[in-house]
Amino acid sequence: MSTHTASPAPPGEAAVVGKLSTLDRFLPVWIIAAMVLGLLLGRFIPSLNTALDSVKIGAVSLPIAVGLLVMMYPVLAKVRYSETGRVIGDRKLLITSLVMNWVLAPALMFALAWIFIPDLPEYRTGLIIVGLARCIAMVMIWNDLACGDREAAAVLVAINSVFQVIAFGAMGWFYLQVLPAWLGLPTTSAGFSFWAITGSVFVFLGIPLLAGFLTRIIGEKAKGLAWYEGTFLPKLGPWALYGLLFTITLLFALQGGTITSRPLDVARIALPLLVYFVLVFGAGMVLGRVLKLGYARTTTLAFTAAGNNFELAIAVAIGTFGVTSGQALAGVVGPLIEVPALVALVYAALWARKRFFTD
Repeated sequence: MSTHTASPAPPGEAAVVGKLSTLDRFLPVWIIAAMVLGLLLGRFIPSLNTALDSVKIGAVSLPIAVGLLVMMYPVLAKVRYSETGRVIGDRKLLITSLVMNWVLAPALMFALAWIFIPDLPEYRTGLIIVGLARCIAMVMIWNDLACGDREAAAVLVAINSVFQVIAFGAMGWFYLQVLPAWLGLPTTSAGFSFWAITGSVFVFLGIPLLAGFLTRIIGEKAKGLAWYEGTFLPKLGPWALYGLLFTITLLFALQGGTITSRPLDVARIALPLLVYFVLVFGAGMVLGRVLKLGYARTTTLAFTAAGNNFELAIAVAIGTFGVTSGQALAGVVGPLIEVPALVALVYAALWARKRFFTD
């Protein structure tokens, strides 16, 4: 997830929330407001579903596709692609991050989805997709607030962005069909295919990734780094939130009947997400301490592993399973839970710095 925030100075515990921009600080409020607006639209405009389906890009209605692309592009325009060489040389951090992001975290979400909602296959599949969508920008906000290594975070975000385009489809196929079959569990419905997920990733991550990369290259060359990050990105950044809220509004307009009739389902989706954030973040802090990475790099490791790219998860769920699917709803619940959970983990990191780190 990503919205605009100014680059903050290292904060004390009491200043963590105050360092967030107004948009970021009240993100759960905006998300709830978008949900309520969506429910009202769905109730009072019954023809909305037909209107949204009248024009499509593949399996996704045009307005929703535009919302998905708008929320992804600013996120990827923020990434400093030129700095990947710095952290690639830090093999201990790089290898640990790759293992946590692409082995441990997806496996944990798979296990939690089956433990907490074994009887709700659509939501379970949605959570597994969330576990595969690694965080690519909002993590930089939490990392800054917790005094992590900013450059390392930028590089890990860039690596995750590229890796998702290459590997997301294969990972989805493995966790939704291959691994359940090995374990004797039901596999995802026949409507799923490796190519459906891969196609969604290429459209809703590949296109904005290329656009974000070219924007940074051209912008820096034309106006310089200071202008690009000090003037252009602050104007572009909020559009990620606008796109997210627009998409959530439309999703809840289409999912209103399911949501209002099954509020406990939403709570059941939220619970494994909370457990996931705490366990992955805690594992990152412990591993960093054991490997003697130092506080800044340990914090970066923990946050880049714990955060998720809910924008991509929502896009893949819609493109693969449909806008009114339970998989899409599971993705939408994600950002509502992520923001307060990771703000709390910023405080946890600052507390751990005093107790367990001396650098």
